[in-house]
Amino acid sequence: MSGSQQRQIWLCADDYGMSPAVSAAICDLIARGHLNATSVMVVSPSFSTEACDALRDVATTHAAIGLHLTLTAPFRPLSAGFTPLRGGAFLPLWAMAGRALARALKPVLLEAEIASQVAAFSAAFGRPPDFVDGHQHIHLFPQIGEALLRVVKTAAPRAWLRQCGRPAAARKNFSDPKGFILDRLSARFQKLATQQGLRTNPAFAGTYSFRPGANYEELFPHFLDYLPDDSVVMCHPGKVDAELRRLDPLTDLREREYEYFLADDFPRLLEEHGVALA
Repeated sequence: MSGSQQRQIWLCADDYGMSPAVSAAICDLIARGHLNATSVMVVSPSFSTEACDALRDVATTHAAIGLHLTLTAPFRPLSAGFTPLRGGAFLPLWAMAGRALARALKPVLLEAEIASQVAAFSAAFGRPPDFVDGHQHIHLFPQIGEALLRVVKTAAPRAWLRQCGRPAAARKNFSDPKGFILDRLSARFQKLATQQGLRTNPAFAGTYSFRPGANYEELFPHFLDYLPDDSVVMCHPGKVDAELRRLDPLTDLREREYEYFLADDFPRLLEEHGVALA
């Protein structure tokens, strides 16, 4: 399948800036044309002018650069007075999500932190983000998603927002429990975004169980099934360094993803599945 029959998608690497080795791997893949989007963690200790310059140099006009909104441990807020915290850092995902579901967070503090991260991105890159998504999908939860929409509508109204609902046909796959949770959260988030006049991607793929034995080479082609134009496929390619091991449990699988996308015949695989990078 080729030409006008191909579906244009965003293949987006999360976590740019998490560590120097992760950032280097993502830049490499963008330079090769094997990725066309990445989202940046401005709260990471490794976020730097050098990392921004390297990404800007390779992205030019053929890759989108977004903000990876981060509100979970072990990272720390940019805004003063943010709560709740634990040891100066955000709460773990389960604790932050629980408070959001119970609507126990303070909207004014959420907005201040989200605005601070958008401002940090804009200061570093000289423009607002092309899109916004969330580390560990935290942006989809109640209160957080609503605060994000309010900030984006003012600070980055042209940015699109990642919703993580799968294509309708893919929801018949009962082997991905995380996908069902994201479907439910995303339906609400997408409805609110539409009401605010903000754009979202039509569909999403890329979740899997991050277990050591996961076979990414087998999994990835199925992510492309049923996707319409402008859909997002999330990925986490990277190289492992000491900083990554300090901050995140997802390590060796990043290297497997990186090696998979690095292959010279990766563009051919996309073409065989009727997909091209937008």
